[in-house]
Amino acid sequence: MDSPRCFFSRVSLFSKAGLLTWHSRKPPGWSQLFLGSACKGNFTHVISKKCQKGSKSPKKASHLGPLDGSWKERLADVVTPLWRLSYEEQLKVKFEAQKKILQRLESYLQKFNGVKVTTAAPKLKGLCCLLHPIIPSPVIDGYRNKSTFSVNRGPDGNPKTVGYYLGTWRDRNVVCVRSNHLKNIPEKHSQVAQYYEILLRQSPMEPCLLFHEGGHWRELTVRTNSQGHTMAIITFHPQELRQEELGVQKETVKEFFTKGPGAVCDLTSLYFQESTMTRCSHQQSPYQLLSGEPHLFEDLLGLKIRISPDSFFQVNTAGAEMLYRTIGDLTGVNSNTVLLDICCGTGVIGLFLAQYASQVLGIEVVKQAVEDAKWTSAFNGITNCQFHAGRAEKILPQLLKSKGDGQLIVAVANPARAGLHYLVVQAIRNCRAIRTLVFVSCKPHGETTRNIIELCCPLNPAKKLLGEPFVLRQAVPVDLFPHTPHCELVLLFTR
Repeated sequence: MDSPRCFFSRVSLFSKAGLLTWHSRKPPGWSQLFLGSACKGNFTHVISKKCQKGSKSPKKASHLGPLDGSWKERLADVVTPLWRLSYEEQLKVKFEAQKKILQRLESYLQKFNGVKVTTAAPKLKGLCCLLHPIIPSPVIDGYRNKSTFSVNRGPDGNPKTVGYYLGTWRDRNVVCVRSNHLKNIPEKHSQVAQYYEILLRQSPMEPCLLFHEGGHWRELTVRTNSQGHTMAIITFHPQELRQEELGVQKETVKEFFTKGPGAVCDLTSLYFQESTMTRCSHQQSPYQLLSGEPHLFEDLLGLKIRISPDSFFQVNTAGAEMLYRTIGDLTGVNSNTVLLDICCGTGVIGLFLAQYASQVLGIEVVKQAVEDAKWTSAFNGITNCQFHAGRAEKILPQLLKSKGDGQLIVAVANPARAGLHYLVVQAIRNCRAIRTLVFVSCKPHGETTRNIIELCCPLNPAKKLLGEPFVLRQAVPVDLFPHTPHCELVLLFTR
Protein backbone atom coordinates (compact mmCIF):
# COMPACT_ATOMS: atom_id res chain seq x y z
CA MET A 1 0.00 0.00 0.00
CA ASP A 2 1.13 3.78 -0.86
CA SER A 3 2.31 6.27 1.81
CA PRO A 4 -0.32 8.26 3.75
CA ARG A 5 0.75 11.48 2.00
CA CYS A 6 -0.12 9.99 -1.39
CA PHE A 7 -3.46 8.91 0.01
CA PHE A 8 -4.23 12.35 1.46
CA SER A 9 -3.12 14.58 -1.38
CA ARG A 10 -4.05 12.64 -4.48
CA VAL A 11 -7.12 10.45 -4.13
CA SER A 12 -10.61 11.75 -4.73
CA LEU A 13 -11.54 11.61 -1.06
CA PHE A 14 -10.41 15.22 -0.79
CA SER A 15 -12.56 16.48 -3.64
CA LYS A 16 -15.90 15.74 -2.00
CA ALA A 17 -18.02 18.59 -0.75
CA GLY A 18 -18.31 19.06 2.99
CA LEU A 19 -14.93 17.56 3.82
CA LEU A 20 -13.64 20.55 5.73
CA THR A 21 -16.87 21.26 7.55
CA TRP A 22 -17.59 18.04 9.36
CA HIS A 23 -19.05 18.23 12.85
CA SER A 24 -16.96 16.74 15.61
CA ARG A 25 -19.96 15.01 17.15
CA LYS A 26 -20.53 11.32 16.56
CA PRO A 27 -23.49 10.97 14.23
CA PRO A 28 -26.35 8.64 15.17
CA GLY A 29 -26.61 5.21 13.67
CA TRP A 30 -22.95 5.10 12.65
CA SER A 31 -22.53 1.36 12.29
CA GLN A 32 -25.83 0.96 10.44
CA LEU A 33 -24.80 3.76 8.11
CA PHE A 34 -21.59 2.02 7.15
CA LEU A 35 -23.03 -1.45 6.94
CA GLY A 36 -25.68 -0.18 4.56
CA SER A 37 -23.53 2.04 2.36
CA ALA A 38 -19.89 1.05 2.58
CA CYS A 39 -19.94 -1.31 -0.35
CA LYS A 40 -20.48 1.61 -2.69
CA GLY A 41 -16.80 2.38 -2.09
CA ASN A 42 -17.13 6.06 -1.17
CA PHE A 43 -16.72 6.15 2.59
CA THR A 44 -15.85 9.80 2.89
CA HIS A 45 -18.92 10.90 0.96
CA VAL A 46 -21.08 8.81 3.29
CA ILE A 47 -19.51 10.37 6.37
CA SER A 48 -19.66 13.95 5.17
CA LYS A 49 -23.25 13.57 3.99
CA LYS A 50 -24.32 12.11 7.33
CA CYS A 51 -22.44 14.63 9.44
CA GLN A 52 -23.26 17.82 7.59
CA LYS A 53 -26.25 17.33 5.35
CA GLY A 54 -26.77 20.22 2.98
CA SER A 55 -23.54 22.02 3.90
CA LYS A 56 -21.12 23.39 1.33
CA SER A 57 -17.37 23.43 1.57
CA PRO A 58 -15.79 26.87 1.18
CA LYS A 59 -13.33 27.22 -1.67
CA LYS A 60 -10.92 29.07 0.59
CA ALA A 61 -10.43 28.68 4.30
CA SER A 62 -10.59 32.35 5.27
CA HIS A 63 -10.39 31.64 8.99
CA LEU A 64 -8.84 28.47 10.30
CA GLY A 65 -8.58 29.12 14.01
CA PRO A 66 -6.69 27.13 16.65
CA LEU A 67 -6.00 23.41 16.54
CA ASP A 68 -8.96 22.13 18.52
CA GLY A 69 -10.75 18.79 18.68
CA SER A 70 -12.74 19.45 15.53
CA TRP A 71 -9.59 19.70 13.39
CA LYS A 72 -8.32 16.44 14.84
CA GLU A 73 -11.58 14.68 14.16
CA ARG A 74 -11.75 16.03 10.62
CA LEU A 75 -8.31 14.60 9.93
CA ALA A 76 -9.20 11.28 11.56
CA ASP A 77 -12.34 11.08 9.42
CA VAL A 78 -10.24 11.46 6.26
CA VAL A 79 -7.24 9.31 7.11
CA THR A 80 -9.03 6.64 9.15
CA PRO A 81 -12.71 6.85 8.15
CA LEU A 82 -13.70 3.77 10.20
CA TRP A 83 -12.11 4.90 13.46
CA ARG A 84 -15.47 5.42 15.18
CA LEU A 85 -16.49 1.78 14.67
CA SER A 86 -15.48 -1.19 16.80
CA TYR A 87 -12.98 -3.40 15.01
CA GLU A 88 -15.60 -6.12 14.63
CA GLU A 89 -17.86 -3.65 12.82
CA GLN A 90 -14.95 -2.49 10.65
CA LEU A 91 -14.37 -6.06 9.49
CA LYS A 92 -18.06 -6.41 8.56
CA VAL A 93 -17.85 -3.22 6.51
CA LYS A 94 -14.74 -4.39 4.69
CA PHE A 95 -16.10 -7.86 3.99
CA GLU A 96 -19.26 -6.41 2.45
CA ALA A 97 -17.13 -4.06 0.36
CA GLN A 98 -14.99 -6.93 -0.95
CA LYS A 99 -18.10 -8.94 -1.77
CA LYS A 100 -19.44 -6.03 -3.82
CA ILE A 101 -16.10 -5.71 -5.62
CA LEU A 102 -16.20 -9.37 -6.64
CA GLN A 103 -19.82 -9.13 -7.77
CA ARG A 104 -18.92 -6.10 -9.86
CA LEU A 105 -15.93 -7.95 -11.28
CA GLU A 106 -18.09 -10.84 -12.46
CA SER A 107 -20.45 -8.41 -14.17
CA TYR A 108 -17.46 -6.81 -15.95
CA LEU A 109 -16.20 -10.19 -17.10
CA GLN A 110 -19.60 -11.08 -18.51
CA LYS A 111 -20.15 -7.67 -20.12
CA PHE A 112 -16.79 -7.14 -21.77
CA ASN A 113 -15.72 -10.69 -22.52
CA GLY A 114 -18.76 -12.91 -22.34
CA VAL A 115 -16.97 -14.82 -19.61
CA LYS A 116 -18.90 -16.79 -17.02
CA VAL A 117 -16.51 -17.51 -14.19
CA THR A 118 -17.44 -20.70 -12.41
CA THR A 119 -15.91 -22.91 -9.78
CA ALA A 120 -16.91 -26.16 -8.15
CA ALA A 121 -16.18 -24.76 -4.71
CA PRO A 122 -19.08 -23.52 -2.53
CA LYS A 123 -19.60 -19.75 -2.84
CA LEU A 124 -21.87 -16.94 -1.77
CA LYS A 125 -24.82 -16.10 -3.97
CA GLY A 126 -23.89 -13.86 -6.87
CA LEU A 127 -20.13 -14.31 -6.52
CA CYS A 128 -17.78 -15.54 -9.19
CA CYS A 129 -15.55 -17.42 -6.76
CA LEU A 130 -15.22 -18.69 -3.22
CA LEU A 131 -14.92 -15.70 -0.88
CA HIS A 132 -13.24 -16.61 2.39
CA PRO A 133 -13.90 -14.72 5.66
CA ILE A 134 -11.71 -11.67 6.14
CA ILE A 135 -8.49 -12.31 8.08
CA PRO A 136 -8.16 -9.68 10.84
CA SER A 137 -5.02 -7.75 11.65
CA PRO A 138 -3.22 -9.03 14.77
CA VAL A 139 -2.49 -5.37 15.69
CA ILE A 140 -5.28 -2.79 15.51
CA ASP A 141 -3.76 0.48 16.77
CA GLY A 142 -0.38 2.03 15.96
CA TYR A 143 0.37 -0.68 13.42
CA ARG A 144 2.12 1.39 10.74
CA ASN A 145 5.85 0.74 10.40
CA LYS A 146 6.19 3.61 7.90
CA SER A 147 4.65 7.10 7.98
CA THR A 148 5.27 10.10 5.75
CA PHE A 149 4.57 13.57 7.18
CA SER A 150 4.09 16.70 5.10
CA VAL A 151 5.06 20.31 5.86
CA ASN A 152 2.65 23.17 5.26
CA ARG A 153 0.51 25.82 6.93
CA GLY A 154 -1.32 24.60 10.01
CA PRO A 155 -4.74 25.73 11.25
CA ASP A 156 -2.96 28.63 13.01
CA GLY A 157 -1.31 29.68 9.73
CA ASN A 158 2.22 28.59 10.70
CA PRO A 159 3.89 27.27 7.50
CA LYS A 160 6.26 25.09 9.52
CA THR A 161 3.61 22.63 10.68
CA VAL A 162 4.34 18.91 10.32
CA GLY A 163 1.42 16.53 9.82
CA TYR A 164 -1.12 15.37 7.25
CA TYR A 165 -3.17 17.33 4.74
CA LEU A 166 -6.80 18.35 4.78
CA GLY A 167 -8.32 20.11 1.78
CA THR A 168 -7.33 20.22 -1.89
CA TRP A 169 -4.66 22.04 -3.85
CA ARG A 170 -7.25 22.85 -6.48
CA ASP A 171 -9.39 24.79 -4.00
CA ARG A 172 -6.31 26.30 -2.33
CA ASN A 173 -7.56 25.31 1.09
CA VAL A 174 -4.87 22.80 2.10
CA VAL A 175 -4.25 22.71 5.85
CA CYS A 176 -1.54 20.64 7.54
CA VAL A 177 -2.83 19.12 10.78
CA ARG A 178 -0.68 17.36 13.37
CA SER A 179 -1.43 13.66 13.35
CA ASN A 180 -0.38 12.37 16.76
CA HIS A 181 -4.01 11.45 17.56
CA LEU A 182 -4.51 9.10 14.61
CA LYS A 183 -5.11 5.51 15.66
CA ASN A 184 -2.96 3.90 12.98
CA ILE A 185 0.24 5.85 13.72
CA PRO A 186 2.59 4.66 16.51
CA GLU A 187 3.79 7.04 19.20
CA LYS A 188 7.39 6.85 17.98
CA HIS A 189 6.43 8.22 14.55
CA SER A 190 4.50 11.07 16.13
CA GLN A 191 7.43 11.85 18.42
CA VAL A 192 9.88 12.15 15.50
CA ALA A 193 7.38 14.34 13.61
CA GLN A 194 7.00 16.57 16.67
CA TYR A 195 10.76 17.13 16.94
CA TYR A 196 11.10 17.66 13.20
CA GLU A 197 8.60 20.49 13.59
CA ILE A 198 10.70 21.93 16.43
CA LEU A 199 13.78 21.76 14.18
CA LEU A 200 11.96 23.58 11.37
CA ARG A 201 10.70 26.33 13.66
CA GLN A 202 14.20 26.91 14.99
CA SER A 203 15.68 27.03 11.49
CA PRO A 204 16.02 30.30 9.53
CA MET A 205 15.43 28.30 6.31
CA GLU A 206 11.89 28.43 4.93
CA PRO A 207 9.76 25.37 4.14
CA CYS A 208 9.17 24.38 0.53
CA LEU A 209 5.38 24.61 0.20
CA LEU A 210 5.37 24.99 -3.59
CA PHE A 211 8.49 24.28 -5.65
CA HIS A 212 8.28 27.45 -7.72
CA GLU A 213 7.94 29.63 -4.61
CA GLY A 214 11.24 28.52 -3.12
CA GLY A 215 11.91 27.23 0.37
CA HIS A 216 13.71 24.09 1.46
CA TRP A 217 12.23 21.92 4.22
CA ARG A 218 9.97 19.20 2.87
CA GLU A 219 8.52 15.93 4.06
CA LEU A 220 9.66 13.54 6.76
CA THR A 221 9.46 9.75 6.49
CA VAL A 222 9.74 7.58 9.60
CA ARG A 223 10.27 3.82 9.51
CA THR A 224 10.34 1.50 12.52
CA ASN A 225 10.71 -2.22 13.13
CA SER A 226 9.20 -4.49 15.76
CA GLN A 227 12.32 -4.12 17.93
CA GLY A 228 11.70 -0.37 18.23
CA HIS A 229 14.55 0.76 15.98
CA THR A 230 13.79 3.95 14.07
CA MET A 231 14.87 5.38 10.72
CA ALA A 232 14.13 9.03 9.84
CA ILE A 233 14.44 10.40 6.29
CA ILE A 234 14.34 14.18 5.81
CA THR A 235 13.63 15.51 2.32
CA PHE A 236 15.15 18.90 1.50
CA HIS A 237 14.84 21.03 -1.65
CA PRO A 238 18.31 22.45 -2.41
CA GLN A 239 17.01 25.29 -4.62
CA GLU A 240 20.12 27.39 -5.43
CA LEU A 241 22.16 26.54 -2.31
CA ARG A 242 25.86 25.84 -2.77
CA GLN A 243 27.35 22.58 -1.52
CA GLU A 244 28.90 24.35 1.48
CA GLU A 245 25.48 25.75 2.45
CA LEU A 246 23.87 22.34 2.06
CA GLY A 247 26.60 20.92 4.27
CA VAL A 248 25.66 23.40 7.00
CA GLN A 249 22.02 22.29 6.87
CA LYS A 250 22.96 18.60 7.03
CA GLU A 251 25.19 19.25 10.00
CA THR A 252 22.37 21.18 11.69
CA VAL A 253 20.00 18.24 11.23
CA LYS A 254 22.58 15.76 12.50
CA GLU A 255 23.43 17.89 15.55
CA PHE A 256 19.74 18.36 16.42
CA PHE A 257 18.89 14.65 16.34
CA THR A 258 22.11 13.30 17.88
CA LYS A 259 23.05 15.90 20.51
CA GLY A 260 20.22 18.44 20.56
CA PRO A 261 16.53 18.23 21.57
CA GLY A 262 15.83 15.57 18.93
CA ALA A 263 18.23 13.12 20.58
CA VAL A 264 15.29 11.98 22.71
CA CYS A 265 13.97 10.23 19.56
CA ASP A 266 16.92 7.81 19.78
CA LEU A 267 17.16 7.33 16.02
CA THR A 268 18.86 4.23 14.68
CA SER A 269 19.31 5.80 11.23
CA LEU A 270 19.14 9.42 10.08
CA TYR A 271 18.99 10.11 6.34
CA PHE A 272 18.94 13.31 4.29
CA GLN A 273 17.75 13.48 0.68
CA GLU A 274 18.10 16.47 -1.63
CA SER A 275 15.07 16.34 -3.88
CA THR A 276 13.83 18.69 -6.58
CA MET A 277 10.88 16.45 -7.51
CA THR A 278 7.75 15.29 -5.74
CA ARG A 279 9.26 11.85 -5.26
CA CYS A 280 12.85 10.75 -5.91
CA SER A 281 14.34 7.28 -5.91
CA HIS A 282 17.78 6.55 -4.50
CA GLN A 283 19.10 6.41 -8.09
CA GLN A 284 17.65 9.85 -8.89
CA SER A 285 18.86 11.48 -5.69
CA PRO A 286 20.83 9.31 -3.23
CA TYR A 287 19.78 8.99 0.39
CA GLN A 288 22.65 10.44 2.42
CA LEU A 289 23.29 8.76 5.78
CA LEU A 290 23.98 11.46 8.37
CA SER A 291 24.27 9.17 11.39
CA GLY A 292 23.57 5.65 12.57
CA GLU A 293 23.07 2.40 10.72
CA PRO A 294 22.31 2.25 6.99
CA HIS A 295 19.49 -0.29 7.32
CA LEU A 296 16.70 -1.52 9.55
CA PHE A 297 16.20 -5.25 10.11
CA GLU A 298 12.98 -7.11 10.74
CA ASP A 299 12.31 -10.65 11.98
CA LEU A 300 9.49 -12.15 9.92
CA LEU A 301 8.44 -15.72 9.12
CA GLY A 302 11.68 -17.06 10.60
CA LEU A 303 13.81 -14.78 8.42
CA LYS A 304 15.96 -11.77 9.16
CA ILE A 305 14.89 -9.14 6.60
CA ARG A 306 16.98 -6.11 5.61
CA ILE A 307 15.12 -2.87 4.82
CA SER A 308 16.67 0.13 3.04
CA PRO A 309 15.20 3.67 2.99
CA ASP A 310 13.75 3.21 -0.50
CA SER A 311 12.52 -0.38 -0.17
CA PHE A 312 8.88 -1.42 -0.16
CA PHE A 313 7.79 -3.35 2.91
CA GLN A 314 4.18 -3.88 3.96
CA VAL A 315 3.23 -1.15 6.46
CA ASN A 316 1.70 -3.60 8.96
CA THR A 317 4.38 -6.11 9.94
CA ALA A 318 2.16 -8.46 11.95
CA GLY A 319 -0.52 -8.28 9.27
CA ALA A 320 2.08 -8.93 6.56
CA GLU A 321 2.89 -12.28 8.16
CA MET A 322 -0.79 -13.27 7.88
CA LEU A 323 -0.83 -12.06 4.28
CA TYR A 324 2.28 -13.98 3.26
CA ARG A 325 1.09 -17.19 4.90
CA THR A 326 -2.21 -16.85 3.03
CA ILE A 327 -0.37 -16.37 -0.27
CA GLY A 328 1.77 -19.42 0.49
CA ASP A 329 -1.27 -21.59 1.17
CA LEU A 330 -2.90 -20.57 -2.11
CA THR A 331 0.17 -21.06 -4.32
CA GLY A 332 0.55 -24.75 -3.52
CA VAL A 333 4.24 -24.59 -4.45
CA ASN A 334 6.28 -27.77 -4.17
CA SER A 335 9.67 -29.12 -5.14
CA ASN A 336 8.54 -29.49 -8.76
CA THR A 337 7.57 -25.84 -9.25
CA VAL A 338 9.34 -22.57 -9.92
CA LEU A 339 7.94 -19.61 -7.99
CA LEU A 340 7.81 -16.36 -9.97
CA ASP A 341 7.54 -13.34 -7.61
CA ILE A 342 6.53 -10.27 -9.65
CA CYS A 343 6.90 -6.85 -7.98
CA CYS A 344 8.63 -8.63 -5.10
CA GLY A 345 9.80 -5.65 -3.01
CA THR A 346 12.36 -6.91 -0.50
CA GLY A 347 11.61 -10.47 -1.66
CA VAL A 348 9.87 -11.69 1.49
CA ILE A 349 7.19 -13.80 -0.25
CA GLY A 350 9.71 -15.65 -2.40
CA LEU A 351 12.23 -16.04 0.39
CA PHE A 352 9.56 -17.50 2.68
CA LEU A 353 8.37 -19.98 0.05
CA ALA A 354 11.86 -20.88 -1.21
CA GLN A 355 11.96 -23.79 1.22
CA TYR A 356 9.11 -25.43 -0.70
CA ALA A 357 9.93 -24.48 -4.32
CA SER A 358 12.66 -25.75 -6.62
CA GLN A 359 13.59 -22.17 -7.53
CA VAL A 360 12.42 -18.59 -6.85
CA LEU A 361 12.69 -15.80 -9.43
CA GLY A 362 11.95 -12.29 -8.17
CA ILE A 363 11.49 -9.06 -10.15
CA GLU A 364 11.47 -5.59 -8.57
CA VAL A 365 11.87 -2.09 -10.01
CA VAL A 366 13.54 -0.56 -6.90
CA LYS A 367 17.22 -1.44 -7.01
CA GLN A 368 17.71 -0.96 -3.26
CA ALA A 369 14.95 -3.46 -2.54
CA VAL A 370 16.62 -6.03 -4.79
CA GLU A 371 19.90 -5.51 -2.94
CA ASP A 372 18.01 -6.07 0.31
CA ALA A 373 16.47 -9.28 -1.05
CA LYS A 374 19.88 -10.59 -2.11
CA TRP A 375 21.35 -9.76 1.31
CA THR A 376 18.45 -11.45 3.10
CA SER A 377 18.82 -14.52 0.91
CA ALA A 378 22.55 -14.82 1.64
CA PHE A 379 22.23 -14.08 5.37
CA ASN A 380 19.52 -16.72 5.82
CA GLY A 381 21.39 -19.32 3.77
CA ILE A 382 18.82 -19.47 0.97
CA THR A 383 20.51 -20.61 -2.25
CA ASN A 384 17.67 -21.15 -4.74
CA CYS A 385 16.59 -17.51 -5.22
CA GLN A 386 17.44 -15.08 -8.01
CA PHE A 387 16.34 -11.43 -7.92
CA HIS A 388 16.29 -9.12 -10.93
CA ALA A 389 16.22 -5.32 -10.75
CA GLY A 390 14.21 -3.46 -13.37
CA ARG A 391 10.76 -3.00 -14.85
CA ALA A 392 8.74 -6.20 -14.94
CA GLU A 393 7.48 -5.50 -18.47
CA LYS A 394 11.08 -5.56 -19.72
CA ILE A 395 12.46 -8.42 -17.61
CA LEU A 396 9.56 -10.90 -17.41
CA PRO A 397 9.11 -11.78 -21.11
CA GLN A 398 12.82 -12.62 -21.50
CA LEU A 399 12.91 -14.48 -18.19
CA LEU A 400 9.97 -16.69 -19.20
CA LYS A 401 11.55 -17.43 -22.59
CA SER A 402 14.67 -18.64 -20.84
CA LYS A 403 12.66 -21.05 -18.68
CA GLY A 404 10.74 -22.63 -21.54
CA ASP A 405 7.62 -24.74 -20.99
CA GLY A 406 9.27 -27.75 -19.41
CA GLN A 407 8.75 -26.86 -15.73
CA LEU A 408 5.60 -25.80 -13.94
CA ILE A 409 5.62 -22.16 -12.80
CA VAL A 410 3.50 -20.63 -10.04
CA ALA A 411 3.31 -16.84 -10.28
CA VAL A 412 2.66 -14.32 -7.51
CA ALA A 413 1.95 -10.70 -8.46
CA ASN A 414 1.80 -7.97 -5.83
CA PRO A 415 1.83 -4.75 -7.87
CA ALA A 416 1.40 -1.15 -6.76
CA ARG A 417 -2.03 0.47 -7.00
CA ALA A 418 -1.53 1.15 -10.71
CA GLY A 419 -1.70 -2.60 -11.38
CA LEU A 420 0.43 -4.63 -13.79
CA HIS A 421 1.74 -3.30 -17.08
CA TYR A 422 -0.09 -4.75 -20.08
CA LEU A 423 3.06 -6.51 -21.30
CA VAL A 424 3.33 -8.30 -17.95
CA VAL A 425 -0.25 -9.53 -18.20
CA GLN A 426 0.42 -10.61 -21.78
CA ALA A 427 3.56 -12.53 -20.75
CA ILE A 428 1.74 -14.35 -17.93
CA ARG A 429 -1.23 -15.17 -20.11
CA ASN A 430 0.90 -16.53 -22.96
CA CYS A 431 3.22 -18.66 -20.82
CA ARG A 432 1.78 -22.18 -20.85
CA ALA A 433 3.95 -23.20 -17.91
CA ILE A 434 2.08 -20.83 -15.58
CA ARG A 435 -0.99 -22.74 -14.40
CA THR A 436 -1.49 -20.92 -11.08
CA LEU A 437 -1.44 -17.19 -10.39
CA VAL A 438 -1.93 -15.46 -7.03
CA PHE A 439 -2.74 -11.78 -7.51
CA VAL A 440 -2.57 -9.43 -4.50
CA SER A 441 -4.21 -6.00 -4.62
CA CYS A 442 -5.08 -3.28 -2.12
CA LYS A 443 -7.05 -1.51 -4.86
CA PRO A 444 -8.99 -4.22 -6.73
CA HIS A 445 -10.59 -1.86 -9.22
CA GLY A 446 -9.41 0.49 -11.96
CA GLU A 447 -6.32 -0.89 -13.69
CA THR A 448 -6.42 -4.06 -11.59
CA THR A 449 -9.88 -4.81 -12.97
CA ARG A 450 -8.48 -4.44 -16.48
CA ASN A 451 -5.64 -6.82 -15.56
CA ILE A 452 -8.14 -9.44 -14.37
CA ILE A 453 -10.35 -9.06 -17.45
CA GLU A 454 -7.34 -9.61 -19.72
CA LEU A 455 -6.23 -12.63 -17.70
CA CYS A 456 -9.66 -14.24 -17.91
CA CYS A 457 -10.98 -13.18 -21.35
CA PRO A 458 -11.23 -15.53 -24.35
CA LEU A 459 -8.30 -15.73 -26.75
CA ASN A 460 -7.73 -12.36 -28.42
CA PRO A 461 -5.11 -12.35 -31.20
CA ALA A 462 -5.55 -8.60 -31.71
CA LYS A 463 -4.32 -8.00 -28.15
CA LYS A 464 -1.79 -10.85 -28.39
CA LEU A 465 -3.58 -12.74 -25.62
CA LEU A 466 -3.04 -16.21 -27.03
CA GLY A 467 -2.82 -18.43 -23.97
CA GLU A 468 -5.62 -20.33 -22.27
CA PRO A 469 -7.68 -17.97 -20.07
CA PHE A 470 -7.40 -18.09 -16.29
CA VAL A 471 -10.37 -18.73 -14.01
CA LEU A 472 -10.81 -16.88 -10.72
CA ARG A 473 -11.25 -19.55 -8.04
CA GLN A 474 -10.83 -18.06 -4.58
CA ALA A 475 -10.59 -14.68 -2.87
CA VAL A 476 -9.22 -13.97 0.61
CA PRO A 477 -9.44 -10.48 2.15
CA VAL A 478 -6.61 -9.74 4.60
CA ASP A 479 -6.90 -6.62 6.75
CA LEU A 480 -3.59 -4.78 6.94
CA PHE A 481 -5.13 -1.35 7.46
CA PRO A 482 -7.44 -1.14 10.51
CA HIS A 483 -9.54 2.03 10.83
CA THR A 484 -9.40 2.58 7.05
CA PRO A 485 -11.67 1.17 4.32
CA HIS A 486 -8.75 -0.64 2.71
CA CYS A 487 -7.57 -4.22 2.91
CA GLU A 488 -5.50 -6.56 0.75
CA LEU A 489 -7.48 -8.88 -1.50
CA VAL A 490 -5.68 -12.09 -2.43
CA LEU A 491 -7.05 -13.69 -5.60
CA LEU A 492 -6.30 -17.25 -6.78
CA PHE A 493 -6.45 -17.93 -10.53
CA THR A 494 -5.88 -21.30 -12.18
CA ARG A 495 -6.18 -22.77 -15.67
